[in-house]
Amino acid sequence: MRAFRSRNFRLFFTGQSISLIGTWMTRIATGWLVYKLTHSAKMLGIVGFAGQIPTFLLAPFAGVWIERMDRRKLLVWTQVLAGIQSLTIAFLTLAKVITIHELLLLSACQGIINAFDMPGRQAALVKMVNDRESLRSAIALNSSMVNIARLIGPAIAGLLIAAVGEGWCFLVDGLSYIAVIASLLMMRLDSSKGVSKAPPKMIEGLKDGWAYVSTFLPVRTILLLFAVVSLMGFPYMVLMPLFASDVLHGGAHMLGWLSSASGIGAVISAITLALRRGVRGLTRMIQIACFLFGGGLILLGYSHWFVLSMVALLFIGFGMMQGIAASNTVIQTLVPEDKRGRVMSYYTVAFVGMAPFGSLLGGTLANRFGPQHTVMLTGAVCILGAAWFSTQLPKIREEMRPVYEELGILPKKPLEPAVNS
Repeated sequence: MRAFRSRNFRLFFTGQSISLIGTWMTRIATGWLVYKLTHSAKMLGIVGFAGQIPTFLLAPFAGVWIERMDRRKLLVWTQVLAGIQSLTIAFLTLAKVITIHELLLLSACQGIINAFDMPGRQAALVKMVNDRESLRSAIALNSSMVNIARLIGPAIAGLLIAAVGEGWCFLVDGLSYIAVIASLLMMRLDSSKGVSKAPPKMIEGLKDGWAYVSTFLPVRTILLLFAVVSLMGFPYMVLMPLFASDVLHGGAHMLGWLSSASGIGAVISAITLALRRGVRGLTRMIQIACFLFGGGLILLGYSHWFVLSMVALLFIGFGMMQGIAASNTVIQTLVPEDKRGRVMSYYTVAFVGMAPFGSLLGGTLANRFGPQHTVMLTGAVCILGAAWFSTQLPKIREEMRPVYEELGILPKKPLEPAVNS
């Protein structure tokens, strides 16, 4: 709870908690609305692709730009634009004039906003706390916040969709942005903290950031692993309407319960991370998390029973969040401040930017082979990725040690005595 000592983080946590419940309501409502309009697994993948491909294309440029500006102002603008986007979908849906083409366009607009918002939010955490140890606490608490919202939002969405329709979910989401905008405006931040005094030019900044993430083995390996997991594993979320409707023969209520089960697993994961006393051992947790995530996907693919599917989604949610939060903490601990915005933009590309291709691939495979065989295949690939990461762990720890020694996380090795020849 160390991060709560900071007034700025308390404000951010409160406002973001309210807003994220609305965000998860919109995710569930969007998937259900797409499936209701088209009854197509492929179209679920296409809408997911449209909403995430801008992040893949724009996030590296956003990372350089973030280091040139006040991150609070950036977040205020992204939240305002995201609120307008949600209210627009709400108006069109409640008026019963929404079409799949408008959903595609508005999803792409949200993707553009996310390309700047996600790396900006990650890089801004360092400004909201007082020291690096509090940053680790902030990342764990941020993960808890995301997943408590992930637990509550889908459950509310399922009830609202069944009772009054998808449009009310979008409306609640649009109004929820008021809370996070108000919290950002109430913060007292040093606008110069975390902003590069000599901001790099765009091309030079891109090259420098890429050189760092591609040559520093710990960051490179973690990003490669989760690029694979994002590509193959994360698109299971796009297919959840199919599991609720076609596999388990339920409706919007069923979709809400399944999504909440994944959220419960993620909340448990976030709590275990928040209770950790330090960052030591997190690379091992990344390895375990990927094995759990892949195994959960395979179990979900085998299941035809509601209870077993809920258990599988608990493992999926736990593994996914444990991997995301642990890797975020490790990278944020290792990265120098003058490269934070750019490194977190590549982090966003690995975790979110690969997802559009996964959504397209997952939707296409599900349309051809069914959702169950699709998630079983993608789960197997995630397990292979975890096995590869296991072979890299000794080298990763060896390269991380000097940084951890400098930060005081690990004791410095005693100098070996000189040997007289």
